[in-house]
Amino acid sequence: MRAKKSELLTQWRRDVRLLPGAEHLDLPTLDDHIPTFIDELIDALEAEADERVAEAHAGGSPSAHGLQRLDAGFDIAEVVAEYNILRDALQDLVELHGLILQGRAARILNRVLDEAIGVAVKTYAAQKAVELQQRREEHLAFVVHDLRTPLSAMSVAAQALTESLPESTTSNDAAVMVRTLQRNLGRLDALVTKVMLEQVNLVSSAGRKLELREVDLWPLVQNLLHDLRPLSDASQTRVLNLVPKDFTVQADAALLTQVFQNLVSNSLRYAPHGEVLLSARVAQGRVECSVEDDGEGIPPERLERVFDKLETDPDPEKSGTGLGLAIVKQTVEAHGGEVTVESRPDHGTIFRFTLPLRAGADTGNS
Repeated sequence: MRAKKSELLTQWRRDVRLLPGAEHLDLPTLDDHIPTFIDELIDALEAEADERVAEAHAGGSPSAHGLQRLDAGFDIAEVVAEYNILRDALQDLVELHGLILQGRAARILNRVLDEAIGVAVKTYAAQKAVELQQRREEHLAFVVHDLRTPLSAMSVAAQALTESLPESTTSNDAAVMVRTLQRNLGRLDALVTKVMLEQVNLVSSAGRKLELREVDLWPLVQNLLHDLRPLSDASQTRVLNLVPKDFTVQADAALLTQVFQNLVSNSLRYAPHGEVLLSARVAQGRVECSVEDDGEGIPPERLERVFDKLETDPDPEKSGTGLGLAIVKQTVEAHGGEVTVESRPDHGTIFRFTLPLRAGADTGNS
């Protein structure tokens, strides 16, 4: 069998290539630990006692193989299948030489393969569960983050409503209702903050499936700016929607709204008493959207890290959760676009991101 190892591997590779997860793997990735595992299996068959079966797995190669196959995109059934393909290839090799695999040799072969399958599947499943939990936690953190901006707008609006009431009405029903509103907004904000503080260990993509459709860009931006008006009024910042009214993009409307919301909220924080411009144009067959402010800008040493998770301003008065721009980057990239930032201290900042045009759109306009 040792002399026929190359022949055995060739047959295994040919048959494993039929698995969907293995079709596009390069040879080293496809092989992974299998050549070493075959040597371990042969050692076990040549040993004089069954105790060597346990030694065949002392190096932990099936465990590492389960992790490697998860990274390679195998599903768990394919992990099992490739070991059974090796079992069949070994049987074919034995029969080809007029031998019969039975008795102690058959027991050792099946035990080694079954143990390898068990270890690889256990490791695969455990890591898959960890990654799923991480995605759920990160998605929850992102959703909670996106609640902060409308909550802030509601709080500012409630405060403005309180200040607009005449002093003589402080005890009437309207004043009581406004105070109840403020109190419950405060409780909700505290709950959101608590959840966010529990979700700071982030690792991977939010994992939300895009719901793509044709989206009219101008009304989407206009509706968002209407909802954020209490914030812009409070910071005395002028926010202008310069998006052409005939622009249509292919996007997930809810996620696209989050992108604009996070960028505008960021600009309002850094450009009080200033101006924020939202615009869009066609560039190289795609829609390029931008959010520009004339605020204090971003220091050069922070510019490369602004899209990193948990990266936030060291100034306590301006620091956020460190998730807003990370959400922007992940969402734009999920749409097949890219996001960039340019900034000069004391001159302002401009964020740009690209989106696909709607199907059949004219790409000649600018």
